Amino acid sequence: MNRRLQGLSGWAKPPQLTAGAFALAILVGTALLSLPIATQTGEATPFVEALFTATSAVCVTGLVVVDTSGHWSTFGEVVILALIQVGGFGIMALATVLTLVVGRKLGLRMAVRTRSEAKALTLGDVRQLTTGILLVTVVAEAILAAALTARWWLGYGESLGHAAYLGVFHSVSSFNNAGFALFSDSLEGYAVDPWICVPVALAVVAGGLGFPVWLELWRFSRRAGEPSRWVWSLHARITLTTTAVLLAVGFVSFLALEWRNPATMGGLDPPAKLLAAFFQAVMPRTAGFNSLPFGAMNTSTLLVTDVLMFIGGGSAGTAGGIKVTTFALLAFVVYTNVRGEPSVHVAGRRLGAGVAEQAITVVLLSLGLVMTSTLALMILTPFTLDQILFEVTSAFGTVGLSTGITAELPPAGEMLLVLLMFAGRIGPITLASALALRRHPRRYDLPEERPIVG
Repeated sequence: MNRRLQGLSGWAKPPQLTAGAFALAILVGTALLSLPIATQTGEATPFVEALFTATSAVCVTGLVVVDTSGHWSTFGEVVILALIQVGGFGIMALATVLTLVVGRKLGLRMAVRTRSEAKALTLGDVRQLTTGILLVTVVAEAILAAALTARWWLGYGESLGHAAYLGVFHSVSSFNNAGFALFSDSLEGYAVDPWICVPVALAVVAGGLGFPVWLELWRFSRRAGEPSRWVWSLHARITLTTTAVLLAVGFVSFLALEWRNPATMGGLDPPAKLLAAFFQAVMPRTAGFNSLPFGAMNTSTLLVTDVLMFIGGGSAGTAGGIKVTTFALLAFVVYTNVRGEPSVHVAGRRLGAGVAEQAITVVLLSLGLVMTSTLALMILTPFTLDQILFEVTSAFGTVGLSTGITAELPPAGEMLLVLLMFAGRIGPITLASALALRRHPRRYDLPEERPIVG
C-alpha cells in the first residue's frame, strides 16, 4: 500500500488538484454571473464584480460588492446558492460522491485526491467520511430550511413559496458558513427574533465543527449504551473544547463592549442583548451574517472580532481561518516551551513529529498574508486601519463580515480580496504546496548551531 501511495503522490498532486478545482468552479460561476439573465436589469455584470461574487460564494465567504437581493435576478441568486453548496461541500468530496453513485467503487487515486480536500484522518476513512458529509449536509440543511420557512410563512406573512425560497437559501448559506443573505442589511431586521437567529447560529456552529468531528459524534451516538468505553480522538476533543471556549469569550466580549453602545445593542432590552451577543459571537466563526451593524461598533469590538475571525472554526468543515485546532496546538506549544519540556503533550497524548511545526507554519503564513494585504489596502484606499484590518481578516478567514467598505473598494482592492478569499478557503499550506512543482528533499544536514532566541 505504501508503495502504491508513493507512486500516486506525483500523479495525483492533491494540493494542486484542489486549488485547480476551486479555481475552475470560480471561473464557471463568474461566467454564469456575467450573463445578462443573472441581473434584475438584464445588463451584464462587469467582470470584476462577477468574479468577486463567484469567489465569495465558492469560498463560502459572504463579502459582496453589490446588493445580493437588489442586483441579482432569481437566476443569479440560484447560481450563487449552487456555488455556495459546491464550495461548502468541497469539490473533491462532491467528486467522490458522484464516483460512489455511478461506479459503486472508490478507487485509490480518487481516495488520495479526496483525502487532501476532506482531510480524512486515514485513507480508509475517505468513503465513510464523504458519505457522512453528504448525509450531514442534507439533513442539517433540510431541518434548518423547514424551521426558517415556517417562521417566515407563519410569523411574517410571506407566501409559502417565497418563505420556502428564503428558508432554503439562508439554510444553505448558514450551514456552509457563507453568510449570503437576501436582505440588504443581512439579518439586522431579525436581531430580536430568536426563531430566526438561534437556528441560523446553531447551523453555523454545526457546519463549522468539521465533518470528521460530526463523524465521530455519529459513531459515539451509535454506542450510546456504552459511552464509558468510547475514546474521543484528540482532534475532536480539541475542536469541541476550543469552540466552546471561543464562543464563550466572544459572547462575553460583545456583551461587555457593546452593552451601552446606542448604535448597536444599547437600545435593546436585556434578553435581546443576550440574543444579539450570542448571534454575533457565533458569526466570526466564518459566517458573514450580522444582526447588528459592525460599522457602528466600537474599535475594541472590531479588534476582538478580528482575532475570532482569524482563528475561525474546525478543520475539514465549512469554516475558514487558521482553524481552532491550529490555534489550540500553538497554545500548547507555547505552554510546553515555557515549562521547558522536550515534547508537546495534549490531553494525555503526545503530538506527532511535525505537527507543531505545521501549526506554526500555518499561523506565520497567515499572519504574513493578512499584514501584507492590510498594508496594500492602506496604500490603495483612504479607509482607517481598523476598517481595513477587519475587511482583510474577514476575507482571509472566509467570514464575510464587513464594516461597509467592501463596495467602495477600487478594482485593485477587490482583486486583492479575491486572492485572499481563495487563499483562505484552500488553506495557506495547500496553496503553497500547489505552487510547488515538486518536493526537494534535503540529501544532507549542515552542522548544528543554536542562535540566541529572545
